[in-house]
Amino acid sequence: MLAHGLSGRLPCASIDRVAFALWDPIRDLLAIQQRLERFAPGPEGWVPPCDLYETAESYILTAEVAGLRREDIQIQLHDGHLTVSGTRSEQCVACEQFHRMERGHGSFSRTFNLPSPVDQERISADLRDGLLTVTCPKAESGVRRIRIT
Repeated sequence: MLAHGLSGRLPCASIDRVAFALWDPIRDLLAIQQRLERFAPGPEGWVPPCDLYETAESYILTAEVAGLRREDIQIQLHDGHLTVSGTRSEQCVACEQFHRMERGHGSFSRTFNLPSPVDQERISADLRDGLLTVTCPKAESGVRRIRIT
């Protein structure tokens, strides 16, 4: 007589396929951080989402700053650190009660470390449709090839 029962199959043999998911510890840590930040008291103001990427010629920063005017935003470069700051004023709305308020207001400041030197004289910024784009052209390399004669 079989010790496994009448079927003759092992109890775990009924599992034909097992799906494995790749574990990404960084993704899990970021998710935990986002959950915790909801409960932690944060600084006054808001933080616009930003992207910083690199092309062959430039570093490009884009920031979602809907509702801000050009005069509400300051951009500075100091020792390879690009800082974008500004203030979004609170909107006065005639209502009895807010049921949901998600758009932040107040001051913000974001600082980004640029990996290599940029040409400060050629930095440009454009604000269009609530998206700020700051283009920082890379500085010419100080290395030049010297021909031996």
